[in-house]
Amino acid sequence: MAFDYEYFKKEILALTTIDLNSYKEQQMKRRIDTLIAKHKIVGYDKYVQALRTDKNMFEEFVNYITINVSEFYRNPEQWEILDKTIFPELISKYGKNLKIWSAACSTGDEPYSLVMALSRHIPLNQIKIFATDLDKQVIAKAKVGLYTEKSIASVPEDLKKKYFTKVGPSYKIADEIKARVEFKEHNLLKDAYPTEYHLIVCRNVLIYFTEQAKDEVFRKYFKSLAKGGILFIGSTEQIMNYREIGFERKNSFFYAKP
Repeated sequence: MAFDYEYFKKEILALTTIDLNSYKEQQMKRRIDTLIAKHKIVGYDKYVQALRTDKNMFEEFVNYITINVSEFYRNPEQWEILDKTIFPELISKYGKNLKIWSAACSTGDEPYSLVMALSRHIPLNQIKIFATDLDKQVIAKAKVGLYTEKSIASVPEDLKKKYFTKVGPSYKIADEIKARVEFKEHNLLKDAYPTEYHLIVCRNVLIYFTEQAKDEVFRKYFKSLAKGGILFIGSTEQIMNYREIGFERKNSFFYAKP
Protein backbone atom coordinates (compact mmCIF):
# COMPACT_ATOMS: atom_id res chain seq x y z
CA MET A 1 0.00 0.00 0.00
CA ALA A 2 1.54 3.30 -1.11
CA PHE A 3 0.01 5.39 1.65
CA ASP A 4 0.66 3.13 4.62
CA TYR A 5 1.43 3.95 8.23
CA GLU A 6 5.17 4.41 7.50
CA TYR A 7 4.27 7.10 4.96
CA PHE A 8 1.90 8.66 7.50
CA LYS A 9 4.62 8.83 10.20
CA LYS A 10 7.00 10.65 7.83
CA GLU A 11 4.31 13.16 6.83
CA ILE A 12 3.33 13.81 10.45
CA LEU A 13 6.96 14.39 11.42
CA ALA A 14 7.28 16.99 8.64
CA LEU A 15 3.93 18.57 9.53
CA THR A 16 4.09 18.64 13.35
CA THR A 17 7.71 17.69 14.38
CA ILE A 18 6.12 14.82 16.37
CA ASP A 19 8.05 11.60 15.76
CA LEU A 20 5.51 8.78 15.96
CA ASN A 21 8.38 6.25 15.82
CA SER A 22 9.04 7.08 19.47
CA TYR A 23 5.55 5.98 20.56
CA LYS A 24 4.38 2.39 20.98
CA GLU A 25 3.10 1.64 17.49
CA GLN A 26 0.12 -0.61 18.14
CA GLN A 27 -1.34 1.73 20.76
CA MET A 28 -0.76 4.90 18.75
CA LYS A 29 -1.93 3.46 15.42
CA ARG A 30 -5.17 2.30 17.06
CA ARG A 31 -5.81 5.83 18.40
CA ILE A 32 -5.12 7.42 15.01
CA ASP A 33 -7.26 4.91 13.10
CA THR A 34 -10.16 5.67 15.48
CA LEU A 35 -9.77 9.40 14.82
CA ILE A 36 -9.65 8.92 11.03
CA ALA A 37 -12.77 6.72 11.16
CA LYS A 38 -14.58 9.38 13.21
CA HIS A 39 -14.19 11.81 10.30
CA LYS A 40 -15.22 9.12 7.77
CA ILE A 41 -11.94 9.64 5.90
CA VAL A 42 -10.56 6.73 3.88
CA GLY A 43 -6.78 6.34 3.89
CA TYR A 44 -3.81 8.03 5.55
CA ASP A 45 -3.06 10.15 2.48
CA LYS A 46 -6.52 11.76 2.55
CA TYR A 47 -6.19 12.37 6.28
CA VAL A 48 -2.79 14.04 5.83
CA GLN A 49 -4.34 16.31 3.16
CA ALA A 50 -7.15 17.20 5.57
CA LEU A 51 -4.66 18.00 8.34
CA ARG A 52 -2.79 20.34 6.00
CA THR A 53 -5.90 22.34 5.09
CA ASP A 54 -8.21 22.14 8.12
CA LYS A 55 -6.83 24.03 11.15
CA ASN A 56 -9.44 22.59 13.55
CA MET A 57 -8.77 19.04 12.43
CA PHE A 58 -5.01 19.61 12.77
CA GLU A 59 -5.37 20.92 16.33
CA GLU A 60 -7.73 18.07 17.23
CA PHE A 61 -5.16 15.57 15.92
CA VAL A 62 -2.24 17.02 17.94
CA ASN A 63 -4.39 17.21 21.06
CA TYR A 64 -5.60 13.64 20.61
CA ILE A 65 -2.27 11.95 20.01
CA THR A 66 -0.40 13.75 22.78
CA ILE A 67 -2.64 11.89 25.27
CA ASN A 68 -3.59 14.43 27.92
CA VAL A 69 -4.83 12.68 31.04
CA SER A 70 -4.17 14.74 34.11
CA GLU A 71 -5.46 15.59 37.56
CA PHE A 72 -4.34 17.55 40.61
CA TYR A 73 -2.34 15.68 43.28
CA ARG A 74 -2.51 12.46 41.27
CA ASN A 75 -1.57 9.55 43.60
CA PRO A 76 -1.84 11.66 46.82
CA GLU A 77 0.47 9.34 48.82
CA GLN A 78 3.35 10.27 46.51
CA TRP A 79 2.60 13.97 46.95
CA GLU A 80 2.78 13.37 50.70
CA ILE A 81 6.35 12.07 50.28
CA LEU A 82 7.10 15.17 48.19
CA ASP A 83 5.65 17.40 50.92
CA LYS A 84 7.12 15.68 54.00
CA THR A 85 10.50 14.51 52.68
CA ILE A 86 11.58 15.78 49.25
CA PHE A 87 10.74 19.50 49.58
CA PRO A 88 12.37 19.87 53.04
CA GLU A 89 15.51 18.09 51.75
CA LEU A 90 15.73 20.28 48.64
CA ILE A 91 15.15 23.49 50.61
CA SER A 92 17.85 22.60 53.17
CA LYS A 93 20.24 21.84 50.30
CA TYR A 94 19.50 24.68 47.86
CA GLY A 95 17.54 27.28 49.83
CA LYS A 96 14.15 28.69 48.84
CA ASN A 97 14.87 29.60 45.21
CA LEU A 98 14.26 26.12 43.87
CA LYS A 99 14.43 25.44 40.13
CA ILE A 100 11.53 23.10 39.31
CA TRP A 101 10.50 21.79 35.91
CA SER A 102 7.10 20.18 35.28
CA ALA A 103 7.69 18.35 31.98
CA ALA A 104 4.77 17.24 29.78
CA CYS A 105 2.56 19.33 32.07
CA SER A 106 -0.70 18.82 30.12
CA THR A 107 -3.53 21.14 31.25
CA GLY A 108 -1.57 22.59 34.19
CA ASP A 109 -2.87 20.33 36.96
CA GLU A 110 0.66 19.21 37.87
CA PRO A 111 2.57 22.53 37.92
CA TYR A 112 -0.31 24.20 39.81
CA SER A 113 -0.27 21.29 42.29
CA LEU A 114 3.48 21.88 42.72
CA VAL A 115 2.93 25.58 43.48
CA MET A 116 0.24 24.78 46.07
CA ALA A 117 2.29 22.01 47.69
CA LEU A 118 5.39 24.19 47.81
CA SER A 119 3.42 27.10 49.30
CA ARG A 120 3.37 25.13 52.58
CA HIS A 121 7.17 25.57 52.71
CA ILE A 122 8.01 28.75 50.80
CA PRO A 123 6.21 32.12 50.44
CA LEU A 124 4.15 32.12 47.26
CA ASN A 125 6.01 35.08 45.73
CA GLN A 126 9.28 33.12 45.87
CA ILE A 127 7.94 30.11 43.93
CA LYS A 128 8.57 29.72 40.20
CA ILE A 129 7.68 26.58 38.22
CA PHE A 130 8.79 26.04 34.63
CA ALA A 131 6.11 23.98 32.84
CA THR A 132 6.34 22.55 29.32
CA ASP A 133 4.22 20.53 26.94
CA LEU A 134 4.27 19.52 23.29
CA ASP A 135 0.67 20.62 22.74
CA LYS A 136 -0.04 24.36 22.58
CA GLN A 137 -3.77 23.70 23.04
CA VAL A 138 -3.34 22.16 26.48
CA ILE A 139 -0.98 25.00 27.43
CA ALA A 140 -3.75 27.43 26.42
CA LYS A 141 -6.20 25.48 28.64
CA ALA A 142 -3.69 25.53 31.49
CA LYS A 143 -3.40 29.32 31.26
CA VAL A 144 -7.21 29.64 31.52
CA GLY A 145 -7.15 27.49 34.68
CA LEU A 146 -10.69 26.04 34.69
CA TYR A 147 -11.09 22.47 36.00
CA THR A 148 -13.77 19.89 36.72
CA GLU A 149 -14.74 18.81 40.21
CA LYS A 150 -13.27 15.38 39.48
CA SER A 151 -9.85 16.72 38.46
CA ILE A 152 -9.42 18.65 41.73
CA ALA A 153 -10.83 15.89 43.99
CA SER A 154 -7.44 15.00 45.53
CA VAL A 155 -6.41 18.58 46.38
CA PRO A 156 -6.12 18.94 50.19
CA GLU A 157 -9.25 20.67 51.53
CA ASP A 158 -7.48 23.74 52.93
CA LEU A 159 -5.75 24.41 49.59
CA LYS A 160 -8.98 23.77 47.68
CA LYS A 161 -10.83 26.37 49.76
CA LYS A 162 -7.97 28.85 49.52
CA TYR A 163 -7.13 28.64 45.82
CA PHE A 164 -10.25 27.54 43.89
CA THR A 165 -13.45 29.44 43.09
CA LYS A 166 -16.57 27.73 41.76
CA VAL A 167 -17.59 29.08 38.36
CA GLY A 168 -20.76 27.29 37.17
CA PRO A 169 -19.96 23.57 37.09
CA SER A 170 -16.19 24.30 36.98
CA TYR A 171 -13.52 25.42 39.43
CA LYS A 172 -11.14 28.29 38.62
CA ILE A 173 -7.66 28.31 40.09
CA ALA A 174 -6.50 31.53 41.73
CA ASP A 175 -4.48 34.02 39.67
CA GLU A 176 -1.85 34.11 42.42
CA ILE A 177 -1.13 30.41 41.74
CA LYS A 178 -1.19 30.88 37.95
CA ALA A 179 1.29 33.73 38.24
CA ARG A 180 3.92 31.36 39.67
CA VAL A 181 4.06 29.15 36.55
CA GLU A 182 5.82 29.89 33.27
CA PHE A 183 4.49 27.78 30.38
CA LYS A 184 6.40 26.97 27.22
CA GLU A 185 6.04 24.57 24.27
CA HIS A 186 8.66 21.82 24.37
CA ASN A 187 9.16 18.48 22.59
CA LEU A 188 10.87 15.96 24.90
CA LEU A 189 12.17 13.97 21.94
CA LYS A 190 13.51 16.84 19.88
CA ASP A 191 14.22 20.04 21.81
CA ALA A 192 17.17 20.98 24.03
CA TYR A 193 16.62 20.43 27.76
CA PRO A 194 17.05 23.16 30.39
CA THR A 195 19.81 22.56 32.96
CA GLU A 196 20.66 22.75 36.67
CA TYR A 197 17.17 21.89 37.90
CA HIS A 198 16.64 20.84 41.51
CA LEU A 199 13.43 18.91 40.81
CA ILE A 200 12.02 17.54 37.56
CA VAL A 201 8.47 16.17 37.59
CA CYS A 202 7.38 14.00 34.65
CA ARG A 203 4.62 11.55 35.48
CA ASN A 204 2.63 8.97 33.51
CA VAL A 205 3.76 10.27 30.12
CA LEU A 206 6.65 8.02 29.12
CA ILE A 207 4.50 4.88 29.36
CA TYR A 208 3.41 5.69 25.80
CA PHE A 209 7.02 5.83 24.54
CA THR A 210 9.14 2.99 23.17
CA GLU A 211 11.86 1.63 25.49
CA GLN A 212 14.54 3.39 23.44
CA ALA A 213 12.76 6.76 23.61
CA LYS A 214 12.20 6.34 27.37
CA ASP A 215 15.87 5.61 27.94
CA GLU A 216 16.86 8.67 25.92
CA VAL A 217 14.53 10.94 27.93
CA PHE A 218 15.65 9.58 31.33
CA ARG A 219 19.30 10.15 30.38
CA LYS A 220 18.48 13.72 29.33
CA TYR A 221 16.66 14.32 32.63
CA PHE A 222 19.74 13.09 34.49
CA LYS A 223 21.87 15.67 32.66
CA SER A 224 19.25 18.38 33.32
CA LEU A 225 19.36 17.90 37.07
CA ALA A 226 21.73 19.78 39.33
CA LYS A 227 23.93 17.64 41.56
CA GLY A 228 21.65 16.30 44.30
CA GLY A 229 18.53 17.02 42.24
CA ILE A 230 15.47 14.75 42.15
CA LEU A 231 13.40 13.22 39.34
CA PHE A 232 9.76 12.46 40.29
CA ILE A 233 8.05 9.94 37.96
CA GLY A 234 4.57 8.41 37.79
CA SER A 235 3.09 5.39 39.55
CA THR A 236 2.83 3.52 36.23
CA GLU A 237 6.54 3.97 35.47
CA GLN A 238 9.92 2.71 36.61
CA ILE A 239 13.50 3.25 35.48
CA MET A 240 14.83 -0.27 35.04
CA ASN A 241 18.43 0.81 34.35
CA TYR A 242 18.57 3.73 36.80
CA ARG A 243 21.99 2.67 38.16
CA GLU A 244 23.47 2.52 34.68
CA ILE A 245 22.20 6.06 33.97
CA GLY A 246 23.68 7.26 37.27
CA PHE A 247 20.57 7.70 39.45
CA GLU A 248 20.18 6.64 43.06
CA ARG A 249 16.72 5.40 43.90
CA LYS A 250 15.17 7.15 46.91
CA ASN A 251 11.96 5.12 46.64
CA SER A 252 9.72 3.78 43.87
CA PHE A 253 9.00 7.15 42.25
CA PHE A 254 11.86 9.45 43.29
CA TYR A 255 15.35 9.20 41.82
CA ALA A 256 18.31 11.34 42.88
CA LYS A 257 21.36 12.54 40.95
CA PRO A 258 24.29 11.96 43.37
